[in-house]
Amino acid sequence: MDKFLLLALQERRPQIRARWETLLRIERVETPLANPDTLVFMFDLTLDAVLNALPGRPQEPLQSRPRCRCDCNPMRVYYFALEQALMETLIHLQAEQPSLSAKARVDAVTELCTILRRIAQQELAVFDQICRQRPRRTRLTAKPVEYDI
Repeated sequence: MDKFLLLALQERRPQIRARWETLLRIERVETPLANPDTLVFMFDLTLDAVLNALPGRPQEPLQSRPRCRCDCNPMRVYYFALEQALMETLIHLQAEQPSLSAKARVDAVTELCTILRRIAQQELAVFDQICRQRPRRTRLTAKPVEYDI
């Protein structure tokens, strides 16, 4: 990643955090651990991990977002919201730098996504190990209530 883009991302941490929190609060909360009030305390540590890994060694890009075994993993939405906030910011920064080549733009997006998704994959795996103790959760469907009269 271009050093200018990296520095600009670091300078925009407050805006990234604000957008991340907004996106996180839009999502439906599946579990108390996924409550944005519970997760915001981790924002700085997570942003540090992602931004400190940039620019990194070239890695094989992950073709898809990390997955978890169940829909109640609180880190799933946490990282999806961060990815969107970072991508929005990066794209705006790239638009402000018209001399940046198309290859450099794609490389920056690929590198950021790859690093973020690898970190997310590790975090999702930790919670997934906890979930393995329970049977796979399926979405609840409303069952008709029967009353004895």
